[in-house]
Amino acid sequence: MRRYQGLALFSFGFRPFFLAGSIAAAIIPLLTVLALSGAVELGVAGGALAWHGHEMVYGYLSAIIAGFILTAVPNWTGRLPLMGARLGLLFLLWLAGRAALLLSDVLGGTAVGFIDSVFLFLLSFFLWREVLQGKNWRNAPVCALVFLFAIGNVIWHVQIARGAGGALGLHFGIAVVAILLSLIGGRVTPSFTRNWLVKSGREPINAPFSRLDKAAIAALVIGMLLWTFAPYHVATGGVLLLAGAAHVVRLARWRGWRTFAEPLVLILHVGFFWLAASIILLGASVLWPAVVPGIVALHALTAGAMGVMTLAVMTRATLGHTGRVLSADAVTLVIYALVNLGAIVRVAAAFVPLPYTSMLMVSSLLWGGAFAVFAIVYGGYLLAPRPQRA
Repeated sequence: MRRYQGLALFSFGFRPFFLAGSIAAAIIPLLTVLALSGAVELGVAGGALAWHGHEMVYGYLSAIIAGFILTAVPNWTGRLPLMGARLGLLFLLWLAGRAALLLSDVLGGTAVGFIDSVFLFLLSFFLWREVLQGKNWRNAPVCALVFLFAIGNVIWHVQIARGAGGALGLHFGIAVVAILLSLIGGRVTPSFTRNWLVKSGREPINAPFSRLDKAAIAALVIGMLLWTFAPYHVATGGVLLLAGAAHVVRLARWRGWRTFAEPLVLILHVGFFWLAASIILLGASVLWPAVVPGIVALHALTAGAMGVMTLAVMTRATLGHTGRVLSADAVTLVIYALVNLGAIVRVAAAFVPLPYTSMLMVSSLLWGGAFAVFAIVYGGYLLAPRPQRA
């Protein structure tokens, strides 16, 4: 690789997108609760809840997905990473989408939809180009999922423009991210576990990608498709329960309890547990909605699985790619504790006999606080050049 001479922030894709995504994740939940309580007013199309759903999926999550992809692609293909002015332009497009949503009453739905859609389609184009030119056929499914994620964003904007609320577009995006977590999380979790066990002198796990993994992912794809387009059908609940159970078995094969000595690895297992549990809860919410409200299952998936897994990847990738020690320090443990507690409180809010708004505020402060701590502490790593080796 040529030596990059520009701003450290734009030397690698994870830097600007992890930083901006963490800031967005820290602000959006709190701002939503304040808007719902009447403390602040958001002049956004569709209202505060629609804005919240969109920005958590197609704002914060799109930034983390971009940061991960732009960092992983050079490893997948052996090609140079996107950096400098081109990376800066892509980042500005993401920022433009966030600003456009906040100015939707001024710009109008068509302009907002166009501005916000460009980023994800350009990211999808970059990913397809790199994977095809690098002949990295293994990651073609990831390319397809990112393109579908971009389509989901368009669906949301079309729905909002028609006054439909955006539920289909939101569910579409959440379904895509859940499948991405199953696919990529199912690679990195056992891989990093095996590597750490070998490095620490322990017996490695023997859990190669098998028919079970393929069946679990296939069941999840079918289940999430049904949840998106037929969310109340009994078959949807049954397939999701089956997919969740299969993911529990996948997780058990990776023996995460053997990684307690290294939280940087353990947190991947915790995040995947959230994924498996949330899929089961999603199925239960379809079959027994009076027992498991849909909002509980939804936030187990979003705040739990997606929140924990994104921070697990963000902390590990940032430490590794900025030349830091690849081990969880006290600050990192605080981040992991806050995001899990925030997700637990959000899920428990529907069952605990306490004021719902207060529970939402506590959850927002805890969950958003995890990302705020990441932005403050890890932001220093992301902004600074990689330390030179002696």
